[in-house]
Amino acid sequence: MDVVNQLVATGQFTIIKQPLGFMKILQWIFAIFAFSTCGSYSGMFKMSVECKNRSESDLSIEVEFEYPFRLHQVYFDAPTCKGGAPERLFLIGNYSSSAEFFVTIGVFSFLYSMAALSVYVFILEKYREGCKGAQIDFAVTCVFTFFWLVASSAWAKGLSDVKAATDPDKVILLIEACDEPENRCREIHEPVVSGLNTSVAFGFLNLVLWAGNLWFVFKETGWLAAFGGTYAPSQEKAPAPESFGQDGYGQEGYAQQGDAYAGTQGGYQPDYGQGGYTEGDYQQGGYEQQPTSYSNQM
Repeated sequence: MDVVNQLVATGQFTIIKQPLGFMKILQWIFAIFAFSTCGSYSGMFKMSVECKNRSESDLSIEVEFEYPFRLHQVYFDAPTCKGGAPERLFLIGNYSSSAEFFVTIGVFSFLYSMAALSVYVFILEKYREGCKGAQIDFAVTCVFTFFWLVASSAWAKGLSDVKAATDPDKVILLIEACDEPENRCREIHEPVVSGLNTSVAFGFLNLVLWAGNLWFVFKETGWLAAFGGTYAPSQEKAPAPESFGQDGYGQEGYAQQGDAYAGTQGGYQPDYGQGGYTEGDYQQGGYEQQPTSYSNQM
């Protein structure tokens, strides 16, 4: 009892109010409805064969069948209306593969939904740590979505065949005595297959639930952030482009320019004492400077 109280105390039951946990509860419930309505089914139909000789007639022929619908093993006895022993006839068809596959998917969906819901409630931190748990959950959800599509479609087709194989009007055609016009054959009771119809509806409803839950599980995987460009796997800074290190724009270039300006002692100070203006400089290249004197002109 203490263990139960501890689990309840540490559980994060608020996840049930969120779409991720709420969808798992719905999957868990509807999986039970799906496999139980199919796996627990049993049906029966009745026919009557009224012979010309009333003493040989059988007015209540009951034929019972059930899951997993191996109808080729279901038999009934019908009168021959010829004074002999009744003949034993078998129904046609074996539809156990689609029915059993449907029930199997329902059971495994029930078990996985219960396990995933337990993880959400009690170890949600580990589930979200590194996104590994969410990614596994997303992959399993994709698999179950595909299996529900296949199982529901296959069982819908199988149910259609079961209805045709258990239709009393068609089963009567198997009775040889009904081929004679003086004998009268008719159905008394048709099989009730509303439970099987419900199982198909629950199957496709499970398909919708699992497909819809893909989005909520996908948001927990971290892939959405990676696709959007906001996922940062590393905290290291990206290196500067190489172009900034060329043509004097790098750190070395700035250092050299800084040294050059520092040598001028903080400003532009031309040296007028070196390489300055002299009269001899104007005599180079055949050009001679003639100074002008106002006193000579006078």
